[in-house]
Amino acid sequence: MANTYLTRTTGSPTLGTKFTVSTWVKICEVPAGSGSDRWIFGEYGDSNNHSYLYLRNSSAIGWFEKDGGSTVISRITNRLCRDLSGWYHLMIAIDTTDSTAEDRFKLYINGERQTDWGTSSGTYSSSATPRLNSNNQPFSVGGTTSYGSNFVGLMSHMHFCDGTALAPTVFGSTDSTTGEWNIKTSPSFTLGNNGFTILKDGNTITDQSANSNDFSLGGGTLTKTQDNPSNNFTTLNPLFEQGGTNSNFTHGNCTGQSRSAQGGAGTSTFGVSSGKYYAEFKQSAESAANEGSIAVVDSYFISNNQGLGGSSSPGYFEYSVGCFGLRNSSTPVTYYSSSGAKATSSNTHAGWSNDDIISIALDMDNKRVYFAKNGQWNASNTWSSATPSQYTTIDSTNFTGTMHFGVGDSSGGNHVTWQCNFGNGYFGTTAVATEGTNASGNGIFEFDVPTGYTALSTKGLNL
Repeated sequence: MANTYLTRTTGSPTLGTKFTVSTWVKICEVPAGSGSDRWIFGEYGDSNNHSYLYLRNSSAIGWFEKDGGSTVISRITNRLCRDLSGWYHLMIAIDTTDSTAEDRFKLYINGERQTDWGTSSGTYSSSATPRLNSNNQPFSVGGTTSYGSNFVGLMSHMHFCDGTALAPTVFGSTDSTTGEWNIKTSPSFTLGNNGFTILKDGNTITDQSANSNDFSLGGGTLTKTQDNPSNNFTTLNPLFEQGGTNSNFTHGNCTGQSRSAQGGAGTSTFGVSSGKYYAEFKQSAESAANEGSIAVVDSYFISNNQGLGGSSSPGYFEYSVGCFGLRNSSTPVTYYSSSGAKATSSNTHAGWSNDDIISIALDMDNKRVYFAKNGQWNASNTWSSATPSQYTTIDSTNFTGTMHFGVGDSSGGNHVTWQCNFGNGYFGTTAVATEGTNASGNGIFEFDVPTGYTALSTKGLNL
């Protein structure tokens, strides 16, 4: 959500001593101890009067309330939330009438009550009315102009229950086979006067419950995404940055700008060893001509922090370990295996320009990789085929582990910005111009998805 936040003003509560807030978030950064706390939801009157749930700069989750200049309660978990590839369910349940003081505030992460606190001070007094469910409070989601930093990530299925401290099983359940905490997309609960449901279907901030407690866009742009707790899509992974930590990731980690040195703008969070997957990549900017590099990389490449792109005689391309694909010039594809062996394909390709869309079809069942530009697949070393034709074979002997999509630049001192459509239907904040066909029904793409291929998401992995 970056610079985006939502606001509404609360009304008179049904029962101010009890309420529940449930939301699902996908975190797109690891604060790493720097910057201000990231605001998830809460209310802010002034510096002496506010309450909010936040992602601390340590990556812990915290709840804080101050009233009249005095701290009412502060809880910060020892549990750190640093998984950038999946969704977290965050929920607070407050009942200040509970006879046990410690049970008046409860925080749950993925259905588990948090009791291991790095900070634990104060508590709600018996029958107190917490600020968040009081009348005429500025309820903010994703950030506020007055305090801390905005949350950076995705948010979905936010529910507020006024009058009851609910159990997490209202909003989720544990898979009996995997033990994974799964979302209930249509939870049943009594709303109360201030109750609402937003972000349930896309980026709708109009209350989707019967209450009409609508939110307004306070700032920024709220972009719809196919990525959701029921179908988690891959993104670029900021935790892998070759040779440094200066790459820039935005738009839910679907846009990556490589650092100003030879390296990667990112590799996909998901890796695969079987199945057929499709993704689209738009080079939106480069600091010098012919710098773009796009590839499929193996787990060895990632674990050894190799560079994406470069040159090596006799041909160009990915001179680093475990990587192969295209560099933006008409040269043979040269790639290196995890054992250090080099192989040069006879395949060549024409170049591309900014705003061209490069597609990759990754066939892990037959160990093949296909490339296209603006919907035309490489054939006879030109962008000329309506269907995948010319391919590079993955050397199963030398390339190890799972395979990932990757984008980057080709030489030191320059950088390239790539906008990735892993099925969300957007390049940056711009929706695809025309939606192509997709028989799998999984993901939205600019061009037709080849038969048998699908988006790299949890649904796609299970097709």
